[in-house]
Amino acid sequence: MDPRTSAQDVMRCDLCETAVVQMHCDTCLVNLCKACVGEHFSADLSKPHKIVHFKDKKSTLIHPRCTSHEEEMCDMFCTHCDVSICSICLASDQHLGHKLARVLEIRDKKRDKLVKKQTELKEKIYPNYQDIASDVQIRMSQLEKEYGDLSTAITKHGEDWHREIDKLVKKLKAEVDEMKNTQLQTLQKHLDEINKTMSDIKDEINSVDSVLESTDISSLFSLPSTLDRYTNLPRKITVTIPKFILKKLQADQLFSLKTISIKSDKHGYSMKTTQKSPEAGSSPPVKQLLDQPETVTTIDTGYDRLYNVACLSDEKIWTSGNDSIMKLYSINQGSLLKSITTKSGNMPYDIAVTKSGDLVHTDYYGDRTVNIVKNEKIKKVIRLRTWRPRGVCSTSSGDLLVIMYSDDGKQTKVVRYSGSTEKQTIQFDYKGKPLYSSDGYYRYITENRNLDICVSDYGARAVVVVNQAGKLRFRYTGHTPAPMNKPFSPLRITTDSQSHILTDDDNNHCVHIIDQDGQFLRYIDCGLSYPQGLCIDTNDNLFVAQLFKAQVKKIKYLQ
Repeated sequence: MDPRTSAQDVMRCDLCETAVVQMHCDTCLVNLCKACVGEHFSADLSKPHKIVHFKDKKSTLIHPRCTSHEEEMCDMFCTHCDVSICSICLASDQHLGHKLARVLEIRDKKRDKLVKKQTELKEKIYPNYQDIASDVQIRMSQLEKEYGDLSTAITKHGEDWHREIDKLVKKLKAEVDEMKNTQLQTLQKHLDEINKTMSDIKDEINSVDSVLESTDISSLFSLPSTLDRYTNLPRKITVTIPKFILKKLQADQLFSLKTISIKSDKHGYSMKTTQKSPEAGSSPPVKQLLDQPETVTTIDTGYDRLYNVACLSDEKIWTSGNDSIMKLYSINQGSLLKSITTKSGNMPYDIAVTKSGDLVHTDYYGDRTVNIVKNEKIKKVIRLRTWRPRGVCSTSSGDLLVIMYSDDGKQTKVVRYSGSTEKQTIQFDYKGKPLYSSDGYYRYITENRNLDICVSDYGARAVVVVNQAGKLRFRYTGHTPAPMNKPFSPLRITTDSQSHILTDDDNNHCVHIIDQDGQFLRYIDCGLSYPQGLCIDTNDNLFVAQLFKAQVKKIKYLQ
Protein backbone atom coordinates (compact mmCIF):
# COMPACT_ATOMS: atom_id res chain seq x y z
CA MET A 1 0.00 0.00 0.00
CA ASP A 2 1.29 3.45 -0.93
CA PRO A 3 1.77 5.38 2.33
CA ARG A 4 1.26 8.65 0.47
CA THR A 5 -2.30 7.76 -0.56
CA SER A 6 -3.46 5.38 2.14
CA ALA A 7 -6.69 6.41 3.78
CA GLN A 8 -5.24 5.11 7.09
CA ASP A 9 -2.14 7.37 6.92
CA VAL A 10 -1.43 11.09 6.62
CA MET A 11 -0.19 12.68 3.36
CA ARG A 12 3.57 12.20 2.83
CA CYS A 13 6.11 14.37 1.03
CA ASP A 14 6.49 13.58 -2.68
CA LEU A 15 10.31 13.87 -2.45
CA CYS A 16 11.35 12.04 0.72
CA GLU A 17 8.14 10.01 0.92
CA THR A 18 8.44 9.81 4.73
CA ALA A 19 7.78 13.23 6.28
CA VAL A 20 4.30 14.65 6.66
CA VAL A 21 3.23 17.11 3.95
CA GLN A 22 3.30 20.70 5.14
CA MET A 23 3.90 22.73 1.98
CA HIS A 24 2.82 22.66 -1.66
CA CYS A 25 4.34 23.99 -4.92
CA ASP A 26 1.50 25.53 -6.91
CA THR A 27 3.78 25.79 -9.95
CA CYS A 28 4.77 22.11 -10.12
CA LEU A 29 1.76 20.73 -8.19
CA VAL A 30 4.08 18.87 -5.80
CA ASN A 31 3.45 18.14 -2.08
CA LEU A 32 6.49 18.91 0.15
CA CYS A 33 7.68 18.78 3.74
CA LYS A 34 9.56 21.82 5.01
CA ALA A 35 12.88 20.05 4.79
CA CYS A 36 12.48 19.27 1.09
CA VAL A 37 11.45 22.80 -0.04
CA GLY A 38 15.04 23.87 -0.69
CA GLU A 39 15.83 20.69 -2.61
CA HIS A 40 12.75 21.27 -4.79
CA PHE A 41 13.86 24.86 -5.55
CA SER A 42 17.36 23.80 -6.51
CA ALA A 43 16.15 20.92 -8.69
CA ASP A 44 14.81 23.33 -11.36
CA LEU A 45 15.87 26.96 -11.05
CA SER A 46 14.28 27.91 -14.39
CA LYS A 47 10.76 27.91 -12.92
CA PRO A 48 9.24 30.57 -10.66
CA HIS A 49 8.25 28.11 -7.93
CA LYS A 50 5.42 29.30 -5.69
CA ILE A 51 5.50 27.54 -2.34
CA VAL A 52 2.36 27.78 -0.19
CA HIS A 53 1.01 25.99 2.84
CA PHE A 54 -0.58 22.70 1.91
CA LYS A 55 -4.02 23.95 2.98
CA ASP A 56 -3.66 26.89 0.54
CA LYS A 57 -2.64 24.78 -2.50
CA LYS A 58 -4.09 25.70 -5.91
CA SER A 59 -4.40 29.31 -4.85
CA THR A 60 -2.02 30.21 -7.68
CA LEU A 61 -3.35 30.19 -11.23
CA ILE A 62 -1.87 27.48 -13.42
CA HIS A 63 -0.76 28.95 -16.73
CA PRO A 64 -1.23 26.89 -19.87
CA ARG A 65 1.71 24.90 -21.15
CA CYS A 66 3.18 25.88 -24.48
CA THR A 67 2.11 23.66 -27.36
CA SER A 68 5.52 24.12 -29.02
CA HIS A 69 7.69 23.85 -25.87
CA GLU A 70 6.04 21.39 -23.46
CA GLU A 71 8.19 22.28 -20.49
CA GLU A 72 7.41 25.98 -20.69
CA MET A 73 4.45 27.81 -19.14
CA CYS A 74 2.77 30.55 -21.16
CA ASP A 75 2.44 34.11 -19.93
CA MET A 76 1.37 35.68 -23.21
CA PHE A 77 -1.41 35.10 -25.73
CA CYS A 78 -1.30 35.77 -29.49
CA THR A 79 -4.74 37.03 -30.51
CA HIS A 80 -3.81 36.75 -34.19
CA CYS A 81 -3.06 32.99 -33.94
CA ASP A 82 -5.50 32.44 -31.05
CA VAL A 83 -2.85 30.51 -29.08
CA SER A 84 -0.95 30.84 -25.79
CA ILE A 85 2.81 31.42 -26.17
CA CYS A 86 5.82 31.08 -23.87
CA SER A 87 8.90 33.27 -23.54
CA ILE A 88 10.78 31.15 -26.12
CA CYS A 89 8.00 31.66 -28.67
CA LEU A 90 7.96 35.33 -27.82
CA ALA A 91 11.68 35.64 -28.50
CA SER A 92 11.33 33.96 -31.91
CA ASP A 93 10.00 35.59 -35.10
CA GLN A 94 6.98 33.30 -35.21
CA HIS A 95 4.59 35.91 -33.79
CA LEU A 96 6.41 39.00 -35.01
CA GLY A 97 3.96 41.84 -35.72
CA HIS A 98 1.04 39.97 -34.15
CA LYS A 99 -1.15 41.53 -31.52
CA LEU A 100 -0.17 40.08 -28.13
CA ALA A 101 -1.83 40.21 -24.73
CA ARG A 102 -1.08 38.80 -21.33
CA VAL A 103 -2.65 35.40 -20.62
CA LEU A 104 -4.16 36.76 -17.43
CA GLU A 105 -5.74 39.63 -19.38
CA ILE A 106 -7.29 37.20 -21.88
CA ARG A 107 -8.31 34.98 -18.98
CA ASP A 108 -10.04 37.89 -17.25
CA LYS A 109 -11.95 38.83 -20.40
CA LYS A 110 -13.05 35.25 -21.02
CA ARG A 111 -13.91 34.84 -17.35
CA ASP A 112 -16.00 38.04 -17.43
CA LYS A 113 -17.87 36.78 -20.48
CA LEU A 114 -18.39 33.40 -18.83
CA VAL A 115 -19.63 35.05 -15.65
CA LYS A 116 -22.06 37.17 -17.67
CA LYS A 117 -23.26 34.11 -19.56
CA GLN A 118 -23.61 32.18 -16.31
CA THR A 119 -25.51 35.09 -14.76
CA GLU A 120 -27.76 35.20 -17.83
CA LEU A 121 -28.32 31.44 -17.57
CA LYS A 122 -29.10 31.69 -13.85
CA GLU A 123 -31.17 34.86 -13.76
CA LYS A 124 -32.80 35.00 -17.19
CA ILE A 125 -32.67 31.88 -19.35
CA TYR A 126 -33.27 29.22 -16.67
CA PRO A 127 -36.23 31.13 -15.14
CA ASN A 128 -37.68 31.43 -18.66
CA TYR A 129 -37.37 27.68 -19.11
CA GLN A 130 -39.06 27.24 -15.73
CA ASP A 131 -41.92 29.48 -16.90
CA ILE A 132 -42.17 27.56 -20.18
CA ALA A 133 -42.21 24.22 -18.33
CA SER A 134 -44.93 25.59 -16.07
CA ASP A 135 -46.85 26.81 -19.13
CA VAL A 136 -46.60 23.36 -20.75
CA GLN A 137 -47.80 21.68 -17.54
CA ILE A 138 -50.74 24.11 -17.32
CA ARG A 139 -51.63 23.43 -20.95
CA MET A 140 -51.37 19.67 -20.30
CA SER A 141 -53.80 20.06 -17.41
CA GLN A 142 -56.09 22.15 -19.62
CA LEU A 143 -55.78 19.49 -22.31
CA GLU A 144 -56.85 16.79 -19.85
CA LYS A 145 -59.88 18.88 -18.86
CA GLU A 146 -60.81 19.79 -22.42
CA TYR A 147 -60.50 16.21 -23.62
CA GLY A 148 -62.60 15.15 -20.64
CA ASP A 149 -65.23 17.72 -21.63
CA LEU A 150 -65.01 16.46 -25.21
CA SER A 151 -65.57 12.84 -24.11
CA THR A 152 -68.48 13.96 -21.94
CA ALA A 153 -69.99 15.86 -24.88
CA ILE A 154 -69.60 12.80 -27.12
CA THR A 155 -71.24 10.58 -24.48
CA LYS A 156 -74.11 13.04 -24.03
CA HIS A 157 -74.53 13.36 -27.79
CA GLY A 158 -74.60 9.58 -28.05
CA GLU A 159 -77.22 9.36 -25.29
CA ASP A 160 -79.29 12.01 -27.08
CA TRP A 161 -79.10 9.99 -30.29
CA HIS A 162 -80.07 6.83 -28.41
CA ARG A 163 -83.10 8.62 -27.01
CA GLU A 164 -84.04 9.90 -30.44
CA ILE A 165 -83.56 6.45 -31.95
CA ASP A 166 -85.64 4.89 -29.15
CA LYS A 167 -88.38 7.45 -29.82
CA LEU A 168 -88.22 6.76 -33.53
CA VAL A 169 -88.35 2.97 -33.02
CA LYS A 170 -91.30 3.34 -30.63
CA LYS A 171 -93.10 5.59 -33.12
CA LEU A 172 -92.48 3.21 -36.02
CA LYS A 173 -93.67 0.21 -34.00
CA ALA A 174 -96.83 2.11 -33.02
CA GLU A 175 -97.45 2.91 -36.69
CA VAL A 176 -96.91 -0.77 -37.55
CA ASP A 177 -99.47 -1.83 -34.90
CA GLU A 178 -101.95 0.75 -36.17
CA MET A 179 -101.52 -0.40 -39.78
CA LYS A 180 -101.89 -4.04 -38.72
CA ASN A 181 -105.07 -3.36 -36.74
CA THR A 182 -106.60 -1.35 -39.60
CA GLN A 183 -105.95 -4.14 -42.11
CA LEU A 184 -107.13 -6.87 -39.70
CA GLN A 185 -110.35 -4.95 -39.05
CA THR A 186 -110.96 -4.59 -42.78
CA LEU A 187 -110.34 -8.30 -43.37
CA GLN A 188 -112.47 -9.26 -40.35
CA LYS A 189 -115.40 -7.20 -41.66
CA HIS A 190 -115.00 -8.86 -45.06
CA LEU A 191 -114.88 -12.28 -43.38
CA ASP A 192 -118.08 -11.51 -41.44
CA GLU A 193 -119.84 -10.62 -44.70
CA ILE A 194 -118.69 -13.86 -46.33
CA ASN A 195 -119.76 -15.94 -43.30
CA LYS A 196 -123.23 -14.33 -43.36
CA THR A 197 -123.54 -15.07 -47.08
CA MET A 198 -122.47 -18.67 -46.45
CA SER A 199 -125.21 -18.97 -43.78
CA ASP A 200 -127.74 -17.59 -46.24
CA ILE A 201 -126.63 -20.11 -48.87
CA LYS A 202 -127.09 -22.97 -46.39
CA ASP A 203 -130.60 -21.73 -45.66
CA GLU A 204 -131.32 -21.63 -49.40
CA ILE A 205 -129.99 -25.16 -49.83
CA ASN A 206 -132.22 -26.42 -47.03
CA SER A 207 -135.23 -24.65 -48.57
CA VAL A 208 -134.53 -26.20 -51.94
CA ASP A 209 -134.16 -29.66 -50.34
CA SER A 210 -137.57 -29.26 -48.71
CA VAL A 211 -139.21 -28.25 -51.96
CA LEU A 212 -137.58 -31.07 -53.86
CA GLU A 213 -138.73 -33.62 -51.31
CA SER A 214 -142.26 -32.24 -51.14
CA THR A 215 -145.11 -33.80 -53.16
CA ASP A 216 -146.81 -30.45 -53.24
CA ILE A 217 -146.25 -29.07 -56.70
CA SER A 218 -147.38 -25.57 -55.67
CA SER A 219 -144.39 -25.28 -53.33
CA LEU A 220 -142.12 -25.73 -56.31
CA PHE A 221 -143.91 -22.95 -58.16
CA SER A 222 -143.77 -20.64 -55.18
CA LEU A 223 -139.95 -21.00 -54.65
CA PRO A 224 -138.41 -17.53 -55.13
CA SER A 225 -135.86 -17.23 -57.91
CA THR A 226 -133.07 -15.72 -55.72
CA LEU A 227 -130.51 -18.45 -56.11
CA ASP A 228 -128.69 -16.72 -58.95
CA ARG A 229 -127.54 -13.90 -56.69
CA TYR A 230 -124.98 -16.22 -55.11
CA THR A 231 -123.27 -17.05 -58.36
CA ASN A 232 -121.29 -13.75 -58.20
CA LEU A 233 -118.49 -14.47 -55.76
CA PRO A 234 -117.47 -11.77 -53.27
CA ARG A 235 -114.72 -9.31 -54.08
CA LYS A 236 -111.18 -10.20 -53.10
CA ILE A 237 -109.48 -7.83 -50.69
CA THR A 238 -105.70 -7.70 -50.98
CA VAL A 239 -103.56 -6.07 -48.33
CA THR A 240 -99.87 -5.17 -48.51
CA ILE A 241 -97.47 -5.08 -45.61
CA PRO A 242 -95.38 -1.86 -45.37
CA LYS A 243 -91.75 -2.35 -46.35
CA PHE A 244 -89.09 -1.40 -43.85
CA ILE A 245 -86.57 0.83 -45.64
CA LEU A 246 -83.17 1.05 -43.98
CA LYS A 247 -81.47 4.30 -44.91
CA LYS A 248 -77.76 3.84 -45.41
CA LEU A 249 -76.13 6.10 -42.86
CA GLN A 250 -72.60 5.60 -41.65
CA ALA A 251 -71.88 6.10 -37.98
CA ASP A 252 -69.41 8.91 -38.70
CA GLN A 253 -72.23 10.80 -40.47
CA LEU A 254 -73.95 11.29 -37.12
CA PHE A 255 -70.96 13.06 -35.65
CA SER A 256 -67.20 13.12 -36.16
CA LEU A 257 -64.03 14.80 -34.97
CA LYS A 258 -62.01 17.32 -36.87
CA THR A 259 -58.35 16.44 -37.41
CA ILE A 260 -56.15 17.54 -34.54
CA SER A 261 -53.41 20.06 -35.13
CA ILE A 262 -50.06 20.00 -33.37
CA LYS A 263 -47.86 22.88 -34.48
CA SER A 264 -44.32 23.65 -33.48
CA ASP A 265 -43.78 27.39 -33.54
CA LYS A 266 -40.11 28.31 -33.44
CA HIS A 267 -41.02 31.80 -32.27
CA GLY A 268 -43.83 30.77 -29.92
CA TYR A 269 -41.96 31.81 -26.77
CA SER A 270 -40.11 35.06 -26.29
CA MET A 271 -37.46 35.85 -23.72
CA LYS A 272 -38.87 37.84 -20.83
CA THR A 273 -36.92 40.99 -20.14
CA THR A 274 -37.32 44.12 -18.09
CA GLN A 275 -36.51 46.25 -21.14
CA LYS A 276 -39.31 47.39 -23.42
CA SER A 277 -39.02 46.45 -27.07
CA PRO A 278 -41.30 47.10 -30.03
CA GLU A 279 -43.64 44.27 -30.93
CA ALA A 280 -42.71 42.33 -34.06
CA GLY A 281 -45.60 41.90 -36.44
CA SER A 282 -45.13 38.46 -38.01
CA SER A 283 -48.68 38.16 -39.29
CA PRO A 284 -50.00 40.43 -42.03
CA PRO A 285 -52.91 42.75 -41.21
CA VAL A 286 -56.32 41.28 -41.91
CA LYS A 287 -57.83 42.63 -45.13
CA GLN A 288 -61.46 42.27 -46.18
CA LEU A 289 -62.62 41.58 -49.72
CA LEU A 290 -64.06 44.60 -51.50
CA ASP A 291 -67.74 44.44 -52.35
CA GLN A 292 -66.84 45.31 -55.92
CA PRO A 293 -63.29 44.75 -57.26
CA GLU A 294 -62.05 47.59 -59.42
CA THR A 295 -59.59 47.88 -62.32
CA VAL A 296 -56.75 50.29 -61.46
CA THR A 297 -54.85 50.30 -64.75
CA THR A 298 -54.39 48.38 -67.99
CA ILE A 299 -51.05 47.73 -69.74
CA ASP A 300 -50.72 46.80 -73.42
CA THR A 301 -47.91 44.29 -74.03
CA GLY A 302 -47.77 44.01 -77.82
CA TYR A 303 -47.93 40.20 -77.93
CA ASP A 304 -50.25 38.37 -80.34
CA ARG A 305 -51.21 36.21 -77.38
CA LEU A 306 -50.29 36.93 -73.78
CA TYR A 307 -49.80 33.95 -71.45
CA ASN A 308 -47.88 34.88 -68.30
CA VAL A 309 -47.27 37.75 -65.89
CA ALA A 310 -44.97 37.85 -62.84
CA CYS A 311 -44.42 40.72 -60.37
CA LEU A 312 -40.84 41.90 -59.99
CA SER A 313 -41.93 44.72 -57.65
CA ASP A 314 -44.89 47.01 -57.01
CA GLU A 315 -43.74 49.08 -60.01
CA LYS A 316 -42.55 46.42 -62.49
CA ILE A 317 -43.93 43.23 -64.06
CA TRP A 318 -42.44 40.56 -66.29
CA THR A 319 -44.61 39.18 -69.14
CA SER A 320 -44.35 36.43 -71.74
CA GLY A 321 -46.47 35.43 -74.69
CA ASN A 322 -46.41 33.36 -77.87
CA ASP A 323 -42.82 34.19 -78.83
CA SER A 324 -39.35 33.84 -77.31
CA ILE A 325 -39.21 37.34 -75.78
CA MET A 326 -39.86 38.06 -72.09
CA LYS A 327 -40.67 41.73 -71.48
CA LEU A 328 -40.33 43.89 -68.36
CA TYR A 329 -42.91 46.72 -68.08
CA SER A 330 -43.34 49.74 -65.84
CA ILE A 331 -46.75 49.46 -64.21
CA ASN A 332 -47.30 53.17 -63.67
CA GLN A 333 -45.98 54.29 -67.06
CA GLY A 334 -47.03 51.22 -69.05
CA SER A 335 -43.69 51.45 -70.88
CA LEU A 336 -41.32 48.67 -71.92
CA LEU A 337 -38.17 48.66 -69.77
CA LYS A 338 -36.29 45.56 -70.87
CA SER A 339 -36.54 42.48 -73.14
CA ILE A 340 -34.88 39.08 -72.70
CA THR A 341 -34.90 36.38 -75.41
CA THR A 342 -34.80 32.71 -74.44
CA LYS A 343 -31.64 30.79 -75.38
CA SER A 344 -33.52 28.06 -77.24
CA GLY A 345 -35.64 30.50 -79.21
CA ASN A 346 -38.80 28.82 -77.86
CA MET A 347 -41.50 30.63 -75.95
CA PRO A 348 -41.31 30.11 -72.18
CA TYR A 349 -44.01 27.85 -70.76
CA ASP A 350 -44.07 29.71 -67.44
CA ILE A 351 -42.21 32.52 -65.70
CA ALA A 352 -41.63 33.42 -62.04
CA VAL A 353 -39.56 35.82 -59.95
CA THR A 354 -37.30 34.61 -57.11
CA LYS A 355 -36.95 36.24 -53.67
CA SER A 356 -33.75 37.92 -54.88
CA GLY A 357 -35.55 39.39 -57.92
CA ASP A 358 -34.19 37.07 -60.61
CA LEU A 359 -36.43 35.90 -63.46
CA VAL A 360 -37.02 32.15 -63.85
CA HIS A 361 -38.58 30.50 -66.90
CA THR A 362 -39.27 26.92 -68.06
CA ASP A 363 -38.47 25.64 -71.55
CA TYR A 364 -41.06 22.92 -72.11
CA TYR A 365 -40.99 22.94 -75.90
CA GLY A 366 -37.21 22.99 -76.36
CA ASP A 367 -34.37 21.67 -74.21
CA ARG A 368 -36.44 20.66 -71.13
CA THR A 369 -34.73 23.17 -68.84
CA VAL A 370 -35.49 25.53 -65.99
CA ASN A 371 -33.50 28.72 -66.48
CA ILE A 372 -32.67 31.72 -64.35
CA VAL A 373 -31.83 35.20 -65.64
CA LYS A 374 -29.11 37.05 -63.70
CA ASN A 375 -27.80 40.36 -64.95
CA GLU A 376 -29.54 39.71 -68.29
CA LYS A 377 -27.59 36.45 -68.71
CA ILE A 378 -29.51 33.18 -68.90
CA LYS A 379 -28.20 30.21 -66.90
CA LYS A 380 -29.62 26.68 -67.05
CA VAL A 381 -30.36 25.61 -63.47
CA ILE A 382 -32.22 22.33 -64.08
CA ARG A 383 -32.08 20.05 -67.12
CA LEU A 384 -34.50 17.12 -67.40
CA ARG A 385 -34.20 13.98 -69.52
CA THR A 386 -37.47 12.02 -69.62
CA TRP A 387 -39.65 14.79 -68.20
CA ARG A 388 -40.66 18.24 -69.41
CA PRO A 389 -41.03 21.22 -67.03
CA ARG A 390 -44.31 23.12 -66.98
CA GLY A 391 -45.24 25.52 -64.19
CA VAL A 392 -42.60 26.93 -61.85
CA CYS A 393 -42.63 29.06 -58.70
CA SER A 394 -40.10 30.34 -56.19
CA THR A 395 -40.89 29.48 -52.55
CA SER A 396 -40.49 31.53 -49.38
CA SER A 397 -37.38 29.46 -48.54
CA GLY A 398 -35.79 30.18 -51.93
CA ASP A 399 -36.46 26.71 -53.36
CA LEU A 400 -38.00 26.16 -56.80
CA LEU A 401 -41.17 24.09 -57.22
CA VAL A 402 -41.51 22.65 -60.72
CA ILE A 403 -44.52 20.73 -62.03
CA MET A 404 -43.51 18.42 -64.85
CA TYR A 405 -44.97 16.00 -67.38
CA SER A 406 -43.44 12.67 -68.49
CA ASP A 407 -42.48 12.02 -72.10
CA ASP A 408 -44.75 8.95 -72.25
CA GLY A 409 -47.73 11.15 -71.36
CA LYS A 410 -48.70 9.01 -68.35
CA GLN A 411 -47.36 10.88 -65.33
CA THR A 412 -47.36 14.30 -63.70
CA LYS A 413 -45.38 15.23 -60.58
CA VAL A 414 -44.13 18.18 -58.52
CA VAL A 415 -40.42 18.37 -57.68
CA ARG A 416 -38.76 20.72 -55.19
CA TYR A 417 -35.24 21.91 -56.02
CA SER A 418 -32.62 23.73 -54.00
CA GLY A 419 -30.51 25.16 -56.79
CA SER A 420 -30.02 22.14 -59.07
CA THR A 421 -30.47 19.59 -56.29
CA GLU A 422 -33.73 17.64 -56.10
CA LYS A 423 -35.09 17.69 -52.53
CA GLN A 424 -38.65 16.37 -52.73
CA THR A 425 -41.03 14.65 -55.16
CA ILE A 426 -44.84 14.85 -54.85
CA GLN A 427 -46.79 12.53 -57.12
CA PHE A 428 -49.11 10.12 -55.26
CA ASP A 429 -51.62 10.22 -52.39
CA TYR A 430 -51.48 7.89 -49.39
CA LYS A 431 -53.32 5.19 -51.37
CA GLY A 432 -50.73 5.32 -54.13
CA LYS A 433 -53.08 7.04 -56.58
CA PRO A 434 -51.84 9.95 -58.73
CA LEU A 435 -52.52 13.37 -57.26
CA TYR A 436 -52.55 15.05 -60.69
CA SER A 437 -54.08 14.19 -64.05
CA SER A 438 -51.80 12.79 -66.74
CA ASP A 439 -53.22 14.31 -69.90
CA GLY A 440 -51.57 16.99 -72.00
CA TYR A 441 -53.42 19.97 -70.51
CA TYR A 442 -51.98 22.96 -68.69
CA ARG A 443 -50.66 22.84 -65.13
CA TYR A 444 -49.25 25.67 -63.02
CA ILE A 445 -48.03 25.90 -59.45
CA THR A 446 -47.63 28.29 -56.50
CA GLU A 447 -46.87 28.17 -52.78
CA ASN A 448 -49.33 29.57 -50.24
CA ARG A 449 -48.35 31.61 -47.20
CA ASN A 450 -49.03 28.56 -44.97
CA LEU A 451 -46.53 26.61 -47.17
CA ASP A 452 -49.24 24.57 -48.91
CA ILE A 453 -48.39 23.68 -52.52
CA CYS A 454 -51.22 24.63 -54.89
CA VAL A 455 -51.52 23.28 -58.44
CA SER A 456 -54.05 24.31 -61.08
CA ASP A 457 -54.80 21.05 -62.93
CA TYR A 458 -56.71 21.98 -66.10
CA GLY A 459 -57.10 18.34 -67.16
CA ALA A 460 -58.78 17.41 -63.87
CA ARG A 461 -60.69 20.72 -63.78
CA ALA A 462 -59.48 21.15 -60.22
CA VAL A 463 -57.12 23.04 -57.94
CA VAL A 464 -55.12 20.39 -56.05
CA VAL A 465 -53.65 21.51 -52.71
CA VAL A 466 -51.16 19.48 -50.66
CA ASN A 467 -49.31 20.48 -47.51
CA GLN A 468 -45.56 21.03 -47.31
CA ALA A 469 -45.00 17.30 -46.80
CA GLY A 470 -46.99 16.48 -49.96
CA LYS A 471 -50.13 15.14 -48.22
CA LEU A 472 -53.39 15.96 -49.98
CA ARG A 473 -55.42 18.62 -48.16
CA PHE A 474 -58.27 19.22 -50.62
CA ARG A 475 -59.38 19.55 -54.22
CA TYR A 476 -61.38 22.57 -55.36
CA THR A 477 -63.54 21.79 -58.41
CA GLY A 478 -65.30 25.11 -58.93
CA HIS A 479 -68.43 26.83 -57.70
CA THR A 480 -71.94 27.10 -59.08
CA PRO A 481 -73.49 29.06 -60.51
CA ALA A 482 -70.49 30.17 -62.57
CA PRO A 483 -70.68 33.54 -64.38
CA MET A 484 -71.01 31.87 -67.83
CA ASN A 485 -72.49 28.58 -66.52
CA LYS A 486 -69.62 26.67 -68.14
CA PRO A 487 -67.34 23.98 -66.68
CA PHE A 488 -64.56 25.13 -64.36
CA SER A 489 -61.29 25.47 -66.31
CA PRO A 490 -58.40 26.57 -64.04
CA LEU A 491 -55.21 27.77 -65.70
CA ARG A 492 -52.80 30.00 -63.76
CA ILE A 493 -52.76 30.27 -59.99
CA THR A 494 -51.42 32.62 -57.29
CA THR A 495 -51.89 33.45 -53.58
CA ASP A 496 -52.01 36.62 -51.48
CA SER A 497 -51.01 37.77 -47.98
CA GLN A 498 -54.31 36.47 -46.54
CA SER A 499 -53.52 32.93 -47.76
CA HIS A 500 -56.30 33.24 -50.34
CA ILE A 501 -55.83 31.09 -53.44
CA LEU A 502 -56.71 32.79 -56.72
CA THR A 503 -57.10 30.85 -59.98
CA ASP A 504 -58.31 32.04 -63.35
CA ASP A 505 -61.17 30.37 -65.25
CA ASP A 506 -60.99 31.12 -68.97
CA ASN A 507 -64.27 29.31 -69.71
CA ASN A 508 -66.15 31.68 -67.42
CA HIS A 509 -63.90 34.76 -67.98
CA CYS A 510 -63.29 35.28 -64.26
CA VAL A 511 -60.97 34.61 -61.32
CA HIS A 512 -62.03 32.40 -58.39
CA ILE A 513 -60.98 33.35 -54.84
CA ILE A 514 -60.97 30.52 -52.29
CA ASP A 515 -59.60 30.42 -48.76
CA GLN A 516 -56.68 28.27 -47.61
CA ASP A 517 -59.07 25.42 -46.79
CA GLY A 518 -60.74 25.38 -50.22
CA GLN A 519 -63.93 27.30 -49.41
CA PHE A 520 -65.21 29.52 -52.22
CA LEU A 521 -65.27 33.23 -51.34
CA ARG A 522 -66.14 35.14 -54.52
CA TYR A 523 -65.55 35.73 -58.23
CA ILE A 524 -63.58 38.56 -59.83
CA ASP A 525 -64.62 39.44 -63.37
CA CYS A 526 -64.07 43.19 -63.99
CA GLY A 527 -64.82 42.65 -67.67
CA LEU A 528 -62.05 40.03 -68.03
CA SER A 529 -61.62 38.24 -71.35
CA TYR A 530 -59.85 34.86 -71.37
CA PRO A 531 -57.75 35.45 -68.24
CA GLN A 532 -54.39 33.64 -68.30
CA GLY A 533 -51.41 34.65 -66.15
CA LEU A 534 -51.90 35.80 -62.54
CA CYS A 535 -49.64 37.41 -59.96
CA ILE A 536 -49.97 39.44 -56.73
CA ASP A 537 -47.76 42.34 -55.65
CA THR A 538 -46.77 43.15 -52.06
CA ASN A 539 -49.86 45.36 -51.62
CA ASP A 540 -52.18 42.51 -52.70
CA ASN A 541 -53.02 44.02 -56.07
CA LEU A 542 -53.95 41.36 -58.62
CA PHE A 543 -52.42 41.37 -62.11
CA VAL A 544 -54.29 39.41 -64.78
CA ALA A 545 -52.98 38.65 -68.28
CA GLN A 546 -55.71 38.57 -70.94
CA LEU A 547 -54.96 36.10 -73.73
CA PHE A 548 -56.22 37.66 -76.96
CA LYS A 549 -56.29 41.31 -75.87
CA ALA A 550 -52.64 40.91 -74.82
CA GLN A 551 -53.27 43.27 -71.91
CA VAL A 552 -52.42 43.10 -68.21
CA LYS A 553 -55.10 44.40 -65.85
CA LYS A 554 -54.18 45.61 -62.37
CA ILE A 555 -57.16 44.92 -60.08
CA LYS A 556 -57.77 45.99 -56.49
CA TYR A 557 -59.95 43.44 -54.67
CA LEU A 558 -58.92 43.80 -50.99
CA GLN A 559 -59.60 46.75 -48.71
